[in-house]
Amino acid sequence: MTGTRAAYCKQSAKAIALALLVTPATGALAQERAPEHVRATDSADALYCRERKLGYWFYCVRPKPEPEQRQEKTAPPPSATAQLDALTAELRELKARAVIDPSPANVTAYIRFQRAQLDRASLFSDVWQRAIWQDPELDYTLERPVSTLAKRQWQDARSASRDAAMAHLSERYGLFYFFAQSCGACEVMSPIVKSVASRWHITIRAISTDGGPSRHFPGYVVETGQREAMGLRPAITPALVLWDSKTRRPIPIGYGVLSADELQDRIYLLTTKEAGHDF
Repeated sequence: MTGTRAAYCKQSAKAIALALLVTPATGALAQERAPEHVRATDSADALYCRERKLGYWFYCVRPKPEPEQRQEKTAPPPSATAQLDALTAELRELKARAVIDPSPANVTAYIRFQRAQLDRASLFSDVWQRAIWQDPELDYTLERPVSTLAKRQWQDARSASRDAAMAHLSERYGLFYFFAQSCGACEVMSPIVKSVASRWHITIRAISTDGGPSRHFPGYVVETGQREAMGLRPAITPALVLWDSKTRRPIPIGYGVLSADELQDRIYLLTTKEAGHDF
């Protein structure tokens, strides 16, 4: 090896040794100069960098994800109930303002707002009627007509059905009629009860609550606790009760004066229709 080559190799060895001595210090200096969040972090990436002494120029901390942009939440529209409540509250406020301070402006504002709500109500009523016309399930007048012609036809059909039921009533039911000689209403009711019972051949037992006679029911009997046994209110006459011979139970019909049609209708409903099926 020549002297020049030996000198070159010696200088190279010194440079390498100097680099090996300087590099760790540089790495430590890089760690000292690193930002606080890099030195303080204990993440796996930072630990990897420190173990290998990668130096300042390595990014040893994962960048934090940018916060997602918050979507602006739009408030839901107010419910129909809330809108109706607001209209009602505004109408009351305008009315109160017009009453407390009846200036032309306040009264005019109330009248205008009220008229607008009347128009709204008229529109609702009109749409309601049209919906009923177009949907037979919603039209109650098909069950109980209100027009003169349809009502007459319905009443005729109802009377025929009632008469058919009344014709067989005596096969199962009888009548108890409670009256009093001193009762003025009984004088009116007694002939009505007698005519209905005679028409449909219903057995009737007249019971005098005060012991007095009745010119319409000469075969009456005096009360001896029958009303109490049937669950009737005492001291109210006239009173009518159906007796069901099949179930052995009384069916109160009513108190006071009833017309013949009303009496027959009540008997028809109580003996042939369940509650909720005829209204």
